[in-house]
Parts: sequence; C-alpha cells; structure tokens
Amino acid sequence: MALNLSSPWEITKMELTKPDGLKRGQLDIYIDFTAGSQFVDDKGNFCGVYDTEERKWQHLNFFEHNCFLHARVPRIKQKDGKVKTVQVPWARPGSGFTLLFEAFAMLLIEYEMPVNKVGSTLRIEPHRVWRVFNHWVEKGVEKDTLSTVKNVGIDDTSSKKGHNYITVNVDLDTRRVIHVCKDRGSDAIAELADVLKLKGGSPVAVEKVAIDMSPSYVSGVQTSLPNASITFDRFHVTAKLSEAMNEVRKLESKGNQMLKGHKYTVLKNSKNLSKTKQQELEFLLMMYPRLAEAYRLKLMFNDFWEITDTQEALTYLHFWCDMVDDTDIFPFKRFVKTVKAHWSGIINYVKSRINSGVMEGINNKIQLAKRRARGYRNIRNFKNMIYFIAGKMKFDYPYYPS
Repeated sequence: MALNLSSPWEITKMELTKPDGLKRGQLDIYIDFTAGSQFVDDKGNFCGVYDTEERKWQHLNFFEHNCFLHARVPRIKQKDGKVKTVQVPWARPGSGFTLLFEAFAMLLIEYEMPVNKVGSTLRIEPHRVWRVFNHWVEKGVEKDTLSTVKNVGIDDTSSKKGHNYITVNVDLDTRRVIHVCKDRGSDAIAELADVLKLKGGSPVAVEKVAIDMSPSYVSGVQTSLPNASITFDRFHVTAKLSEAMNEVRKLESKGNQMLKGHKYTVLKNSKNLSKTKQQELEFLLMMYPRLAEAYRLKLMFNDFWEITDTQEALTYLHFWCDMVDDTDIFPFKRFVKTVKAHWSGIINYVKSRINSGVMEGINNKIQLAKRRARGYRNIRNFKNMIYFIAGKMKFDYPYYPS
C-alpha cells in the first residue's frame, strides 16, 4: 500500500541491515512480477517477457534508515522484433531514484533550500540532485507556450560576481520569465525570436520591449522584433543619472573631508533617508552649491516619470536638458547627451508605461537565489533555477504531500 503497487507487481522480500554500533541502517525492498505476466508494448499489444535486468532505486528514508527498491525489470519483444524495457510505475526511465524521492527533493528546493543542503539532507551528492532538478524543469520549459506574448522586458545578470552573463526575457503582462539564454545583446534577441516561433508565439506580434540602453540590444530588437517599439527601462536610465550625481559628489569632495562617507546620503531621495540623514543632506547642500544644483536637477528629472501626456513629457524633457546645458555641471551634461541619443525610447515610457518594477521584482528573486547558492558555476543550473523561481510554469513531477 505504501508503495502503491498493483498487479502484476508484488513485494517478495524486505531486509533491514544495521551495522553494530550505528543508528543508521539500510532497508532493501525487493519487488518482482508474478509468473506469466504480460506487458503492453508501444502499440498497446500485450507481450510476454523476453528477459529481465536487475535494477535498483533509492527511495525515501524508512525512519532514519536509507531505503532502496530492487526489482527484476522485464524486457518484452514487440511484434516488430524490437526489444523494449518495461516502464516501472515507481520511477522514471534512466533515474536511480523513485518518483516520490524526486518529488521530495523538488519540494525542498521549492521551499528555498540550497541544492547542496538538499543533497546532504537526502544523503546524496549535490550533482545528483541537480540532475533530477534539471530534468523536471527542462521538461516544463519544453512544454511551455508563448502564444500570447506581446510585451517583453529584457535584462542581463551574471551567474556569479563578474562572471558569465546571461539574458533574462520576461513577459511583462504575465510577470514571468519566458526565456533565459547565455548570450547578451543582439544574439540574445535573435534567440528569443526563434524560441517564440518554436513555442507558438511570433516575433512580429511583440508590440513593446523594455531594455537598457545597450546599442546591441537596440540593434537586436530592430532586427529580430521588427514591430516592437523600444522603451528604455526607467531603472537603467535612473541608474545613469545616479552615476552622474555620484561623479559630481566625487568632484566636490576633492580636498573636502566633509563629503566623505555621504555617498548614499546624496544618491538617495530625501524622503528615503532617516531624519538625521535628512539634516546632514540639508547641511551638505547648503555648503556645496554645485552639489545642491545637481541634486535639484536630479529631483526634477525624476518628475518626468510621472508625466502621462506625451507632448507635455517632450516639452518637459527639452526644458530639463536646456537647464543642464546652462550649467557647468559636466557629468550631467554627459548624461544629457545620453538622453538625447536615446530620446525616443525614453519618451516611449510615457506611452507604454512599461513598469520596470516587474523586472526589478524578478531580478530580486534571481539575486536572492544566487546569494543562497553563493553563485552558480554551472550556467545550465542557473538558467533552470531562474525558470523554477520566476517562470510560473507547470512541472510534472509527482505531488508530494507536505
């Protein structure tokens, strides 16, 4: 009953061996089929047993004892002369674990336990857990459909600090990852277009794309997603402005000890600071007029994102750029050149209202998984973990009652 066996399978023997002085032993359960049993071939015909081969699978622990199933797995000779190994009901082909064992391993990963820890909990090597994990995730990814994808967010991230960048593609409407690839730039966009075709979608059906200001991404979208309007992601544009603001701080701090240790006092918005930090910020802006002017311009630029009328947004952005050009704040003048070089994509934000919060939320999940694993050396493992935590896909591994 516990193994959910049905005819013709039956348990023939059970042995619990326990070395002297050790609490942990091993339970071996031997399964066989009744004599004269027939099994179904690929075409639904019943066939007699041709021969058998001995197989072994690790099962869930019996109390503290390791548990293994053993069976003579029958092979049948089909009418076309081919010999086929019969599928046993308690394990998938090619696996050394039972389905319930694999389901429990997947449940532990779902509960955010690092794979190395899952391995030590189940008393197996982590690479064997990864093999199980990759099988079920890739099976789910293969069955996924992308027929409704119209608005896409594209960003890159590294598998570990400074190494092996990958591109993450997100369906902004369903807020889920739809494809992960090793390439960056235009090659990544081309691969996304191929995957859309393969999974029932269409590159020409994509209407809006949110990307950073990378020229290779821009080129890739124009070539592979020809009908998509480009919106430059708000987060990346704001990050460029923060870089300019920090450069102003560095220039002002030369020979002035007072600005040391106040990087984030200046970079954060005042409302996100504590009362003490707000008072320090007010003092610094009073002491450094150029820094104060840059901070005021930064706050004014942030107001752009709240404008909903396209013509008003155009007028405001022109006005802001002219204000910067009238100053001697050179880091901000370089930022204005960046804005003008990517003008239409920034203005498109007003039309598309693509929310970078979706990408940020998914990226936060990815970074958390990366920290738990202390980085990923294996790109395949990293890609599949992203699908698992942010793909919202249906996986076929057996349900394990938690």
